[in-house]
Amino acid sequence: MVAGIFFYIFAIFLIASAVLVISARNPVYAVFFLILAFFNATGLFILLGAEFLAMLLLMVYVGAVMVLFLFVVMMIDIDFKELSKGFLQYAPVGTLIGLIILAEIIMVVGGFVVDAEMIKTAAVPIPNVDEISNLKAFGLLLYGEYVFFIEMAGLILLIALIGAVVLTLKTTGKAHRQNIAEQVARTPETAIEMVSVKSGQAFSKNDTIKMNKRN
Repeated sequence: MVAGIFFYIFAIFLIASAVLVISARNPVYAVFFLILAFFNATGLFILLGAEFLAMLLLMVYVGAVMVLFLFVVMMIDIDFKELSKGFLQYAPVGTLIGLIILAEIIMVVGGFVVDAEMIKTAAVPIPNVDEISNLKAFGLLLYGEYVFFIEMAGLILLIALIGAVVLTLKTTGKAHRQNIAEQVARTPETAIEMVSVKSGQAFSKNDTIKMNKRN
């Protein structure tokens, strides 16, 4: 009974926030409504027992994608009025495509039948799955049987990240860079210079330049 009440609460707020995402005039408000939709979808996943999908949706989409998109919208000066001028021009085509997709969804949902016998005979990849949580079972499967593929995917992403940094790195002559061999070969005679300064007299400009070059 309690789960049913929470299901209807999450579902109503999810549908309402999704409608407000596409109807909000202010893009910042649209992002906030999208975050609210993700929170309600997370609640539905928790009610279904899919803790991993719930945490994935909460941490990845809400914690990274939506926050990043919000900062992009707030920091970039975009003329949304100029972008929305041609909206009515494409409204008939968009309406037609939406009706076709809606008809396809209705046909799929109407013809979908679940065979109870097929569910009973489904193979369980993790033994004693009823004794552990959904998240722990997923972790045992992912980091047990498929750990090699996870490590290879992480290595490929690391190489792609390094390649993106190398390709976008712009070198200029003004940048101060380290020369490890030169730093290791330094001696006290070349690294330290004694300067005799009279009382009340500051460093001259030439002395400062010499010290910066030595450092």
